[in-house]
Amino acid sequence: MLAANRTALVTGAASGIGAAVARRLAAAGDRLVLIDRDASRLSEVAGELADAVALPLDVSSADAATAVREELGAGGALDVLVNAAGVVVEPDDDHALARTLEINLAAAVRLTTGLVPLLRRAATPRVVNVGSVQADRAATGSVAYAASKGGLHAATRALAVELAPDGILVNAVAPGFIDTPMARLADGRTEYETDWFQSVYLEHGRLPLRRPGTPEEVAVAVSFLASPENTYVTGAVLAVDGGLGAAL
Repeated sequence: MLAANRTALVTGAASGIGAAVARRLAAAGDRLVLIDRDASRLSEVAGELADAVALPLDVSSADAATAVREELGAGGALDVLVNAAGVVVEPDDDHALARTLEINLAAAVRLTTGLVPLLRRAATPRVVNVGSVQADRAATGSVAYAASKGGLHAATRALAVELAPDGILVNAVAPGFIDTPMARLADGRTEYETDWFQSVYLEHGRLPLRRPGTPEEVAVAVSFLASPENTYVTGAVLAVDGGLGAAL
């Protein structure tokens, strides 16, 4: 469990993994600062929580770190930063690579480095990035996404080394197939309901647990890495993938 009265910032908090992480940290007694560009959904999530502030903005904005510093006030401390914001841009979009790298990689690194002064003031500062198994296991049409998550995993390790002298632990989770809004197809189904997924990943055993994960299951892993109980894990990428990475 997280220590009470900590302050945690979660990006991409309006839905999916980010929202699940926010709910789990709030249940442990943390004060939440939530960022997402979907102001309506973000307000709904913040309204569910006992102590949460919604900052409706694009995490890639140059003003994101400034907005957080202003919210926490002079001398404020940040105990936990969870970079969960992410996008999947259609590969035929002319700006797919630039936009995906900006949101999934650059924004997370920029926000983390911009908030280091606040993290240094915390007793047990923790940073957790939400990566992906696609950093290591590519799929057709995922060049931009895979590159962005591979970069985020590398940045996680580099930041862990760089910030270790300050006592800031930096880790990542690498979710596999997770049932989130991002996984929805145009017809409303999830990719897990397609014949292709059933055949390749279930019938042929490439997904040992034979089901997609839930955002809440990812949030459990995030909450451990963000916890004061984690005192010696840093620079790690924890797979939350139902055994996908272990299967042939």
